[in-house]
Amino acid sequence: MSTTIASRRWKGLALIAAAQFMVIMDTSIIGVALPKMQADLGFSQEDLSWVFNVYVVAFGGLLLLGGRLSDLFGARRIFTTGWLVLLAGSVVAAVASTPAVELAGRAVQGAGAALIAPSALTLLMMTFGANPKELTKALALYGAAAPAGGTAGVFLGGVITEYLSWPWVFYLNVPIAVLVLLATPALLPAGGARSGSIDLLGALTVTGGLGTAVYAVVRAPEVGWASTSTWVALALAAVLLVGFFVIQLSRREPLVRLGIFRTPNLGAANLAQLLLGGAWIPMWFFLNLYLQQVLGYSAFPSGAALLPMTALIMLGMVALAPKAIAAFGPKAMVVAGMLLLAAGLGWLSFVRPDGSFWVDVLPASLVAALGMSLAFIPSLGTAISSARPEEGGLASGIVNVSYQVGSALGLAAMTAIAAGAGAGQLGDARALTDGFSAAFVGAAVIALVGALAAAATLRTPAPEPVAEPVHG
Repeated sequence: MSTTIASRRWKGLALIAAAQFMVIMDTSIIGVALPKMQADLGFSQEDLSWVFNVYVVAFGGLLLLGGRLSDLFGARRIFTTGWLVLLAGSVVAAVASTPAVELAGRAVQGAGAALIAPSALTLLMMTFGANPKELTKALALYGAAAPAGGTAGVFLGGVITEYLSWPWVFYLNVPIAVLVLLATPALLPAGGARSGSIDLLGALTVTGGLGTAVYAVVRAPEVGWASTSTWVALALAAVLLVGFFVIQLSRREPLVRLGIFRTPNLGAANLAQLLLGGAWIPMWFFLNLYLQQVLGYSAFPSGAALLPMTALIMLGMVALAPKAIAAFGPKAMVVAGMLLLAAGLGWLSFVRPDGSFWVDVLPASLVAALGMSLAFIPSLGTAISSARPEEGGLASGIVNVSYQVGSALGLAAMTAIAAGAGAGQLGDARALTDGFSAAFVGAAVIALVGALAAAATLRTPAPEPVAEPVHG
């Protein structure tokens, strides 16, 4: 292979990694900006989590459709379309002057991300799939882009909110999207289109079911868990999600071939990812609010305060987790990581109204971050590698959905718990702390359930049998 072609392939990987970086950064960059957005746009404390949730619901709900469109119309075409949609959503979110417009922009961003993520992984497989050694290296760099995006989002969100204004956390996407769109035709393969049908009804039912479930859980503390509206919304969500599975069983070309879940370890690894998202994202969300609304940090110091935690995640995923998996196996690392995450969250539940970053936040957040970094890589790798090679794209789409669904529902549930324990009383440091502490306890329970579930359901692969020599 010529040096020029090899160089273009690795530059293409940089573009694909940039996609993963941006998709994750757009979930984390708004965290530090939330209090300023709340003040300017008039969000209630209960509805504030929707700035995160509406992105995640659109992203998670449409991921499977994005993967299907990538297969049908060509990965590069859908990759480019996703960036155009993300760019449009970013502009809408930046210019928003009401909560409704802000949430609409975030939903469009999530839809763009749902087109980008599966097509980016398909492009990576097309570029490096023929060489297993290169593929391993490419996947490692692609995987490292996620914690890098999380770290950059937290820090940049603080810098931008402090020294510019919160709309710039969205305007930042515009020049990056333009650069990617200009570079894509020269660096990435086109990807072949093929004939087939699009399961739009399946995509609508799974997205609608997820969104309705999250909406019901977020609103429950305000209208009451026993209220008619809560139960109607939950019943509608159940009908839509059951309908999705019925549609998948009846379609010749479904969004998800349900038989894939019979693959050993795939369901167990996806359950681990779902519970990991359900524990981790509420911690990140409420830690931001504790730093700003209780400890009184402004946006930049708040973003900087989370840098040690996010830097440890990146270091753990890139350097520590692969070695630990090789030494102890993926199952042991998922269980140990979830237990560490539960311990860190339990420690965070002791935050005080008159606390400090050095005592109340830093040590506990580092324990939680170490747990996250140890559990994430082996559960993700197990979920993707468990499937047949020809279904690797579907498996990666499913595991992405699992994590995003867990994130959305976990945050919705913990927002409800926090509000019920006092987190809606802005200006009352003790009530806020009680609410945030309750959310940390709830997230710790989710992580503990994840550890127990992984211990019970993940299988340790049997060693490959050694073939006996044949004697003539």
